[in-house]
Amino acid sequence: MANTPYDDVFRTLLNDCSRLVLPLLNEAFGEHYKGTEEITFLQNEHFLNQKDGKEDKRITDTFFEVSAEEKKKYHWECESGTDRSILARFFEYDAQIALDSGKIEEGVLVLDFPNSAVLELRAGKSIGDKMRTRINTPGGTVEYDTRVVKMKSYSWEELFEKDLLFLLPFYIFNHERELEECESDEEKLNNLEREYQKIKIKLEELKDKGFINEYTKCTLMDMSSKVAEHIAAKYSKVREGVKKIMVGQVLDYEAKRIKNQGIEEGIRTVIIQMNHKGLSIPEIADITNKDKSEIKDIIDNWNKD
Repeated sequence: MANTPYDDVFRTLLNDCSRLVLPLLNEAFGEHYKGTEEITFLQNEHFLNQKDGKEDKRITDTFFEVSAEEKKKYHWECESGTDRSILARFFEYDAQIALDSGKIEEGVLVLDFPNSAVLELRAGKSIGDKMRTRINTPGGTVEYDTRVVKMKSYSWEELFEKDLLFLLPFYIFNHERELEECESDEEKLNNLEREYQKIKIKLEELKDKGFINEYTKCTLMDMSSKVAEHIAAKYSKVREGVKKIMVGQVLDYEAKRIKNQGIEEGIRTVIIQMNHKGLSIPEIADITNKDKSEIKDIIDNWNKD
């Protein structure tokens, strides 16, 4: 399957705001994660043996493990189109994931399948909340479900109520059929912009209350703008309307700059602390992988202040 801009946004959110996926797991699988659990991303490239002896590479959108009272593995895909082979693809991916970590116990091959789910960006009511796979074997029948999370099931208010901030950047899919009208009807465009203004205000409120940080807020806004840029590619007024609200003066992925700035400030603090404890500049350089002259400048500037 070809990669889409929405797959890229999905992966960016997982990498940059991974904590936001925990409430999504609660929603899809009925988990009770509190948001502090450890998330470990696992290999999402898997190789399938073909009849001609060659290996065919498969790449999942994401495969990760959550460590709580017990460890659970999850496989997620993000779908923006209609794919009648999706269940077959899920089984193919899940089976290969299970084989990669399979083990022999007392002469028995034990395969642990991951918990699987798909985020359907366009699916309507005709698609259920789960898709079932049934495997008929000589030893009996095995069934398991792939959970389905549909964007169209949630209003923007519900996304905040259920703490499903991970889905916010994809919210504009709920208005996809109205985009052409919004482009030509100023009132409808204003209504759409007002919704995004409310979303921005809610994100600001969550940041002010300490539920999310500036980095997460900027990432969600930036990714919302990126999704709108692609889904409204033919509708400049819609595209620019969302962009001016969700990006504004934030340029060059401001969230990345904020995070990197915080990391650099943290490193400077550690360097000063090590210096106060008597470590030499060469010793600090070995620990931090920083250039000796840079460490000296940091210490000298601190002493001047």
